[in-house]
Amino acid sequence: MSFSTPIALCIFNRPEPLRRVFGQIRRLQPRYLYIFGDGPRLGHPRDQELIRAAQAVVSNIDWDCEVRTNYATQNMGCRRRISSGISWAFNFTDRLIVLEDDCLPHPSFFRYCETLLERYEHRPEVMAISGNNFQLGPRTHYSYYFSKFPHCWGWATWKQAWERMDLGLAAWPELRQQAWLEQISDVQDEVDYWRDLFDLQHAGKLNSWAFPWMFSCWRHQGLTILPERNLVSNIGFGSDATHTEGRSELENLPRFALGRWRHPPEISRHRVADIHSFYRLYFQPAASTKWRHRLRQWMQVRRQWERWQYMRKSA
Repeated sequence: MSFSTPIALCIFNRPEPLRRVFGQIRRLQPRYLYIFGDGPRLGHPRDQELIRAAQAVVSNIDWDCEVRTNYATQNMGCRRRISSGISWAFNFTDRLIVLEDDCLPHPSFFRYCETLLERYEHRPEVMAISGNNFQLGPRTHYSYYFSKFPHCWGWATWKQAWERMDLGLAAWPELRQQAWLEQISDVQDEVDYWRDLFDLQHAGKLNSWAFPWMFSCWRHQGLTILPERNLVSNIGFGSDATHTEGRSELENLPRFALGRWRHPPEISRHRVADIHSFYRLYFQPAASTKWRHRLRQWMQVRRQWERWQYMRKSA
């Protein structure tokens, strides 16, 4: 039986990890495949050659499949290209599985997404389904649990949820003046961290689509389904990566079969798991990605400005 849930695949200039990811898609032989990619960057002379090689990898589709492509001729950057590519794909469907060229799924990931897209389609409090588990051990006795973190190394969502995306964080200035972050944060460290990060994102200092998506989910009290065992591995860490250029304990994580379905009896966020995710994934002072470096710089400038303001008022 053919796989009918549409898959959106984002590619760029890394044909080698893409071969492995596309190999999993080829084995699945989905009925609908929407491929989009960015254009070459200025000052990167090899981009054109590598982009052509990546596009060649996904051009050999020899099964019955509706294929659509959307390739930018100029570089749009991660934030605009991925968000616009997902929006483009939603012109043709009301639900999507989204993969990037370095996110290698376990074969059971696809049925996991398809089953839960159907099961929670009419539950607006569920806005996404992720294949990622970054916990260090089991959290529940079920196949999945609910989180506030929309991890996006292999995920799925519905058009009705994606339409809530606030890419420019237009709602942030007003929410910043309220106690909104205090209401959705589990610890004070989160309040400080996310305030600084959303300031940075709103100011255009981060080239990310994922943080606006997280912001949008939180703004609409949206939860994400996370598997009890990890289903997708990021194989793209390295010098040629956009946001994961260093080494990390999160790269090449083992992938597991989903196993027998055990659905949780209610939709309830796992607060303990979310606190672990915050400290492991975001708050680490030794983190080595570009956006974390920029955030630390921004936070240092912000703290200096606040001290100056305090001293000025106290004088």
